[in-house]
Amino acid sequence: MEKFDLLVIGSGAAGFSAAMRAIDFGKAVCIVEHSEIGGAGIMKGALTSKTLWELSADYSVAQRTDRGYRTSGLSVDYQKVKNTVIHAAKEKQYQILSQIETFSKAKNRHGSLTLKRGHARFLDRNTVELTDTSGHTEHIESEYFVIATGSRPRRHPDFETDGIRIFDSDSILNLERFPKSMVIIGSGIIGCEFATIFSNFGQTEVHLLDRSNKVIPYEDDDLSKFVSDNLERNGVKIHHEATLRALRKFEDRLEIVLDYDGGHSRVIEVETALVAIGRVPNTDNLGLENIGFSPNKHGVLGMNDFCELDGIGKCNIYAAGDITGHGQLYNIAQLQGRYIAETIFGEVKNPISYENMSTLMFFKPEVAAVGFNEKQLQQRSIPYRAAYYSNILVARNIAMRNTRGFVKIMVSADGKNRILGMRAAGPQASAFIVSVAHLINEDDGLNQVYKTVHPHPGVSEGLEECLRLFEHSSVFKPEAFPDYIKFYEWKPKLDNR
Repeated sequence: MEKFDLLVIGSGAAGFSAAMRAIDFGKAVCIVEHSEIGGAGIMKGALTSKTLWELSADYSVAQRTDRGYRTSGLSVDYQKVKNTVIHAAKEKQYQILSQIETFSKAKNRHGSLTLKRGHARFLDRNTVELTDTSGHTEHIESEYFVIATGSRPRRHPDFETDGIRIFDSDSILNLERFPKSMVIIGSGIIGCEFATIFSNFGQTEVHLLDRSNKVIPYEDDDLSKFVSDNLERNGVKIHHEATLRALRKFEDRLEIVLDYDGGHSRVIEVETALVAIGRVPNTDNLGLENIGFSPNKHGVLGMNDFCELDGIGKCNIYAAGDITGHGQLYNIAQLQGRYIAETIFGEVKNPISYENMSTLMFFKPEVAAVGFNEKQLQQRSIPYRAAYYSNILVARNIAMRNTRGFVKIMVSADGKNRILGMRAAGPQASAFIVSVAHLINEDDGLNQVYKTVHPHPGVSEGLEECLRLFEHSSVFKPEAFPDYIKFYEWKPKLDNR
């Protein structure tokens, strides 16, 4: 029976980063993967969808006719687009495989990495049973384990996806051509992202089903409205406050019955449907009962502040990534994986803080978020000041002929001026995240911000001007542009009882 220092179940962002960080400590590591190398995030998630988004964004720009030039004979071939996406995913997969082979046992390096294909199931707290695709089983021992099995698309309670006419994000690449029409069920990040992609290509009539009265409902109203308005401008038909009552499947079409909160109903005909109602953790059939553990009712693995499975005493089994319930983001998964290896083999003593996680949303235009939004601050009764600055006033955005977007910053209203969060939208919005995350982490308030001189013309000047609003020192003033520059304060109401 083979024995390792660390056995990682899953080769996605969490599992692979945990394995490679353990290699840094000179440990013998085994990765078990039963599906795609790199996890769902490579072939069925972040990388494929973002490649699709990039290609669609380029195509959307090429279609524009308001810049003094026109592209003639522009066309798009879905099969070639699909091949490009698959090629990108395989490129990343083979990078991962190349690194695994570089650190194989045969290399006799300080630390080794072994990849085993199959499904792992716990027999006890030190042993798993591995079953490969042919049904052959073997037992593997390890001193420590990381469960990093990721997640899968949530099933719709009323019908099944078939990968032919009804898809989820895992099977969307099964499409053989651009559908003439599509309904997307779910208006969260995944739903809005695919609505952006297919509307960018301009080959598909896109319907987006929104059960509430706004998309991305957990974000602030201004951001939600911004995303919604831009989707509609891009040709997406959003059905707000609508519930899917029935999906009737025919050989050549789908009939969708929608019930609206206002009391009326509507039937629409589409060629395909995409179910985007969230993801659920892959925590079934892991033999957790053999280690005295079970997930909660949502399938999430409860863990303590150090990512150890919680409630089973002294533990050598850790969890990372989508199965932990700390947000289904690549950066969180990677952070947890690295942290676990450092906790086991290093000298980490402080738990992970999840309050300053950054997010990118690939819409048209892109949206960036870090730290708290206004809803979260108000729910916590944290007083704050907020500044809003539109891209309409930013020289670089004007030069790009792309002024849709804004920067919004929230700082504490306690006199310390600590930066609490940012929301930004527009071209290159992602460029703001790292600098603002650094300012939040430093907890140094605005004292150091004004020492930085931003290049001109650059999109970051919008961030610079937004920050200047807190000192009433912006070049352009709210009095002159009340629709584009805003500054306000929020405090919890006092209980006078």
